[in-house]
Amino acid sequence: MAPNGSTERPVGHDGPPATAASSDLELLRAHVAGDRDAFAELLHRHRDRLWAVAVRTLGDREEAADALQDALLSAHRAAGRFRGDSAVTTWLHRIVVNACLDRIRRRQAHPTVPLPDGVRDGAGATGGTEPAAPMPDHDTALVVREALAALPVEQRAALILVDVQGYPIAEVARILEVAEGTVKSRCARGRARLAATLGYLRTAPEQPLLDGGMPAVTGRNHQPRGGVRSVSGRPRREANQEEL
Repeated sequence: MAPNGSTERPVGHDGPPATAASSDLELLRAHVAGDRDAFAELLHRHRDRLWAVAVRTLGDREEAADALQDALLSAHRAAGRFRGDSAVTTWLHRIVVNACLDRIRRRQAHPTVPLPDGVRDGAGATGGTEPAAPMPDHDTALVVREALAALPVEQRAALILVDVQGYPIAEVARILEVAEGTVKSRCARGRARLAATLGYLRTAPEQPLLDGGMPAVTGRNHQPRGGVRSVSGRPRREANQEEL
């Protein structure tokens, strides 16, 4: 609605207004056509899951926030080039994952020495490595994060999407733009590395294992939830739950 209370539409937008009932594709098309609210509604639907992928891939909330912002800006600008050969959510996830992997590769190419007390850039800086959580399983979570961070970037991305986020193999293949067999191979190699690094956690009876022998982040048993199930039969987790 225009400021004067009329229903005047943005210049260049000839279609019906996007609403919460519109499909993702309709929202994206409305955004391209000039609807100023359509992209915001699309992000409102998927931002939590996109954020979870970013923070789990990078292991650093500040970097994840920067990567997500860069990715969403890219998606906003590139919406007109979306060909529709995949779901809009797959396209969004692909942009976010690529933004995260680009940051990881740059970080590996130009490693930095961490400052004391987790401060990254200047006194008083905030963000970076998360503060110690007041919970008994914090040490386990930290060990798992470090083990994930030590994986090759391709294996880490595949494992996070499949084993942590619960996406089906076929969808992960579309997100990463590789063959399904490649996703399976990367997951298998990543699980083997994690099993070698974290296998000692199996001795603790309160530490359940995720798919493929990957230790859970917390000491709680993961109870099945509703929603789309992955190829392993495990229900897909909500993105904003049990963040790594």
